[in-house]
Amino acid sequence: MTKSKIFLLIPFALLLGAKVLAQHSSKPNVIIIYSDDVGYGDISCYGADKIQTPNIDKIAEQGIRFTNAHASSSTCTPSRYALLTGKYPWRKKGTGIAAGDASSIIDENQFTLGDLFQKAGYRTGVIGKWHLGLGGPSGPNWNGSIKPGPNELGFNYSFIIPATPDRVPCVYVENHHVVNLDIKDSIEVSYQHPIGTDPIGTLHPELLKVKADLQHSGTIINGISRIGYMKGGHQAYWKDDQMSDKITDKALKFIKENQLQPFFLYFAIQDVHVPRVPNERFRGKSGMGARGDALLELDENTGKILHLLDSLHLAKNTIVIFSSDNGPVLNDGYQDSAKMLLNGHRPSGPYKGWKYSKFDAGTRIPMMIRWPGIIKEGEVSDALIGQIDFLASMANLLHFKLPEHAAPDSKELLKVLSGKSKKGRKSIIEQGLPGLAILKGNWKYIPPSKGAAVLKEKDNLETGNSNVPQLYNLKNDLGETKNLASKYPKKEKKLSNLLFQIQEEVK
Repeated sequence: MTKSKIFLLIPFALLLGAKVLAQHSSKPNVIIIYSDDVGYGDISCYGADKIQTPNIDKIAEQGIRFTNAHASSSTCTPSRYALLTGKYPWRKKGTGIAAGDASSIIDENQFTLGDLFQKAGYRTGVIGKWHLGLGGPSGPNWNGSIKPGPNELGFNYSFIIPATPDRVPCVYVENHHVVNLDIKDSIEVSYQHPIGTDPIGTLHPELLKVKADLQHSGTIINGISRIGYMKGGHQAYWKDDQMSDKITDKALKFIKENQLQPFFLYFAIQDVHVPRVPNERFRGKSGMGARGDALLELDENTGKILHLLDSLHLAKNTIVIFSSDNGPVLNDGYQDSAKMLLNGHRPSGPYKGWKYSKFDAGTRIPMMIRWPGIIKEGEVSDALIGQIDFLASMANLLHFKLPEHAAPDSKELLKVLSGKSKKGRKSIIEQGLPGLAILKGNWKYIPPSKGAAVLKEKDNLETGNSNVPQLYNLKNDLGETKNLASKYPKKEKKLSNLLFQIQEEVK
């Protein structure tokens, strides 16, 4: 080769090297796709055979799939609190399922996952379901500037559903303001008594697209009665059948606008939470009713995120995490035939329990991570790990020293998340409704507690509540059918003491 040709190749080689380096930057983009009420057995790579989720499966095929990953709680608000703060939610009062008009649950001075990435030089965004309260002690001012909220908790951009799709107000909030609000039609919200002149479900059941229980029979919006009562804001109403697409489009826009800098996106899509009103292109496609159709919608919109990363050549430098906020639930306030149309599908997989439960399926959720070039394709890990560990693990990734008292319950498990180690947590606490349980190794302990053994209003869901201690060996009994507390009293006592010790660790 001539000297002149060699000199011509040098710039190309340098350019190629720079591109490879950029693809594995020390500041990879991070996207958390946080689905809602999706169970361990709802995803085909976790064994579902009545429904296929090829786009979600792709994350596992190209990365690592965890079989012993947990949300902190079997309900949404506390799980989201733990994910963002690295702190068990039961350590703080007021972290139960938040009302739609609740004030901000996370203190402005509390360090969050958003703060971590923002202080590390990332552009940060939260898009989708928030459900962690908004505003000061008196709650949000829906007709003015809504502060504090995500923008005061480490997020440069926010486009959120304030609470849940089944709660008022049924509007989007972008940064600090309700989207499309007509100030002449100001918003009022009440969770105590009816307000306004709009019809409510208890009085006008003939207007409903789907029948609802008493809790969900408040103000009717888009033909669906909600929890709570709302007056005004008609121009700002969301459209339920377009919600998933709307949220996804905002996520795609955020990625496009920030493709030239490191970004963190907390993409909290609302599927498959009730009321399930998937877009018309999915209706009837699953053969499992609205819940199955919503799973297909979730999978397609997950695919849109992955396809965009490919088209922008961002995939190799982007960590994609898919998970769920708690276990599955079927007929949760609305009669959409989710249970009747299961057709053999097992949303909880081989585990016992559902959303709201202290049994394992309440918190054991699907979790998979893709990071091309770092995580080997097709990895499967049985390491015990929690979403609560994201904060400490990401801090290690970014070589960021956490402030004192930040993320007190978060364990640094970056090697586990990246498939380099299978040595996960020694134990994790699972929060039900109400009460706690602890999982250590193969053993699961649930202390005696008051409360109903089943939630009859939630389709007789088992809660895990019992007036006697419960001890299960999950290695031999995944379904938690054999209570071994009386057979192994020393093991029961040891786990009881450990649970108490962890509860007392952080004051």
